[in-house]
Amino acid sequence: MTKWTIDGVTKQHEYEEYTQSFTHDEVDNINQPPHYGNGEIECIDYMKDNMDHMMFMGYLEGNAKKYMHRYRHKGKPVEDLEKAQWYLDRLIMEMQGE
Repeated sequence: MTKWTIDGVTKQHEYEEYTQSFTHDEVDNINQPPHYGNGEIECIDYMKDNMDHMMFMGYLEGNAKKYMHRYRHKGKPVEDLEKAQWYLDRLIMEMQGE
């Protein structure tokens, strides 16, 4: 499980409580991971808004490559491959101007 520290306090329990508030069927770690929707906008929308077009394309490509690289090592190979596919699909959409 993901851990992070803020002001010396580990916040793993807060993340676990947040994700446990969803039923298994409600959690979609590929298309809408719960930990990416805590703010006002989706993380991917923020990234697109915060980068020029070429930077955002590189971000999408890099994430696809990251998940392709790690799928054998993290214990959830299908989930990581689906995440790679999500970023690749988004990269294709951006290339097509959608």
